[in-house]
Amino acid sequence: VYAKVRDARFFASCVEGVQELTEIDPDHYTAVLETKVAYLKFKFNVAVEVVRMEPPSEIEARIEGTPLGIVGRLTASSVTRLAEDNGGTKVSYEIEAALTGKLGSLGQPVLRAKAKEMERQFAERLRAAFARSP
Repeated sequence: VYAKVRDARFFASCVEGVQELTEIDPDHYTAVLETKVAYLKFKFNVAVEVVRMEPPSEIEARIEGTPLGIVGRLTASSVTRLAEDNGGTKVSYEIEAALTGKLGSLGQPVLRAKAKEMERQFAERLRAAFARSP
């Protein structure tokens, strides 16, 4: 499970709106993230850095992005933890994200709701991907 979650292409396939993933080196990636917040559609150029790995139980990453066509910045950090659980693997994660500039002015409640929606979709896609795996 750790190797699969560490695979950037697999991980990105579980995040809605990720496009054009490019590996710079095994710990640095760029991508385009397209998402809709409330009635507005945003496209971000993002850079992802894997800042810490503790195989087989933990991966930490930092994400920074700039939206296309609007002033602002996205910064986020995530920690993914894996633990053995009744013969399976429990995957848990924490994400802290912030938007600045015009994006930040949308209001934190709207942004939190979008983050929760993306989190739910990520969990569903991850579960489905492992259900398909041999």
